[in-house]
Amino acid sequence: MLSFNRLQLILLLRGVTNINENFSSVPLSLPPIMKKIRNFCIIAHIDHGKSTLADRLLEHTHTIGARDMQAQVLDDMDLEREKGITIKSHAIQVNYKMNGEDYVLNLIDTPGHVDFSYEVSRALAACEGALLLVDASQGIQAQTISNLYLAIDNNLEIIPVINKIDMDGAMIPEVTDQIVDLIGCKPEEILLASGKSGIGIDEILQAIVNRIPAPSGDPEAPLQALIFDSVFNSFRGVIIYYRIMNGTITRGQKVKFIATGQEYDATEIGVLKFGMEAKNHVGCGDVGYIITGIKNAKEVKVGDTLTSSGSMAERINGFEEVKPMVFAGIFPVETDAFEELRDCMEKLQLNDASLTFELETSQALGFGFRCGFLGLLHMEIIQERLEREFNQTVITTVPNVSFIAYTTKGEKIDVNNPAEMPDATKLDSIEEPFIKAQIITQSEYIGNIMTLCLGKRGILLNQSYITPTRVELTFEMPLTEIVFDFYDKLKSQTRGYASFDYHPIGYREADIVRMDILLNGDKVDALGSLIHRSRAQDFGRKLCEKLKELLTKQQFQIAIQAAIGAKVIARENISAMRKDVTAKCYGGDISRKRKLLEKQKEGKKRMRQIGNIDVPQEAFLAVLKLD
Repeated sequence: MLSFNRLQLILLLRGVTNINENFSSVPLSLPPIMKKIRNFCIIAHIDHGKSTLADRLLEHTHTIGARDMQAQVLDDMDLEREKGITIKSHAIQVNYKMNGEDYVLNLIDTPGHVDFSYEVSRALAACEGALLLVDASQGIQAQTISNLYLAIDNNLEIIPVINKIDMDGAMIPEVTDQIVDLIGCKPEEILLASGKSGIGIDEILQAIVNRIPAPSGDPEAPLQALIFDSVFNSFRGVIIYYRIMNGTITRGQKVKFIATGQEYDATEIGVLKFGMEAKNHVGCGDVGYIITGIKNAKEVKVGDTLTSSGSMAERINGFEEVKPMVFAGIFPVETDAFEELRDCMEKLQLNDASLTFELETSQALGFGFRCGFLGLLHMEIIQERLEREFNQTVITTVPNVSFIAYTTKGEKIDVNNPAEMPDATKLDSIEEPFIKAQIITQSEYIGNIMTLCLGKRGILLNQSYITPTRVELTFEMPLTEIVFDFYDKLKSQTRGYASFDYHPIGYREADIVRMDILLNGDKVDALGSLIHRSRAQDFGRKLCEKLKELLTKQQFQIAIQAAIGAKVIARENISAMRKDVTAKCYGGDISRKRKLLEKQKEGKKRMRQIGNIDVPQEAFLAVLKLD
């Protein structure tokens, strides 16, 4: 009787039959230069030591001099260093000598957070192999499994590495068993390493050369290069990163982008060392950059294919289009800065292809953009990058997910914004997106996670023990419920010992309502939200209380109301600032004081009709801070 491990079973169901195929043999027909190239990336769960291991590989091969060496050397953003996470994939070329032969290794360091999985998928499309890192003290986590499946879908050779083996809490035998159970490899194929102290770096480099296949492709064929990233430089225009699948590219050659049909001269080409190193030509199977003098960000699309002018080469099916999970409005603080913000968004989208945006107008905030993000951390990073890299001060509205509404006339409407929700009298039904969530944790925290997920309208599908102390829980949950604070609460409920990963599974009918916030009877459209009816009253009351703290007092009373349609479900009042108009009346008849108070009362009534209420940026973010 045949026995399959968990991963093999999944692959067979997906139609992949060559599970145990050995990729280490290089086809004899390859040119000698291509036989010496290896393209690989490092994938792992967040904080399992990808960037530290990349540092040691670069240090060991003398790719970076001692003067330039620093921790997280490939993470060139201030944000990445401050938060200790990788946000962008980073490519670099390494020269390695083994058995008297010179090899060229193209390394791509990838992010680990679930919000940046699109970066990982783009990096995988440019590689033939992957180092799968597992922390010796934490074992296999949810994102480890997710990234592994991405690599398998791209037919990559997997080299499992147990990292941080020199830590006090290292559980090498247990983690080895977990990897053997997941991948189906032999225990001796798993490498032991420490990115911090440099243990096992030589063995990893030898395994990359011996196990990862050389790139296949025909150097004589017409040029076909997959664009996997790009960046905007204010002096040189758009710099494009690509992986050549077929053919070669030469400096001065006329190249064409298949998606746009535009043609340009290859002003400069080269490979990605610690900086950009110009070359006269880049060969088949290599990773490099090209500068053509493009100034307009719209003319370059990540995932497009670069080919030579006049060539009939077909577009490469690199990676799928991004699907935003969370939507929010981004508006300039000064309405005059709208055009400048549009330029900045286009340049940022060039560097982060997972950002999508379209024009939106708001009664309260004027012109801005409706943006799609992969998650709440992604949204926070985009806002930070706009402020730091482009000096743009922006207001971000309440984030929400995309719904599908069906009207009584049978029309289907995509609702990305509370303002797009059809009137209740015309609405037949509404569907919300559901996700399949995978949580891996220690068995002692099962009760806390159950309480949290069931309270978020989750449905428990499966509970299985990976080891006697580690359990994997699978839930179906509405995406709306995990958008705000789910990840933070999960970490606090489990003292950080839980990992979380999810993927969409479609839409289901739900009782979703539009909740509006009214200030003195006027709707503030930027504070409106789409929420499940059972949670609306509690959420509305908390939001009104929070707004009462944040809005400044005026000389007239402010009524803060949360309403569903015409029905008010929560209310708070901010009392008016009182000026003592009777201070000048000392002695005399009481009617003089009464007359002044009546006059003040009339003035306040008139002021309330024409007075403006300024809503600070903190109020729009208050929703995220609600417990």
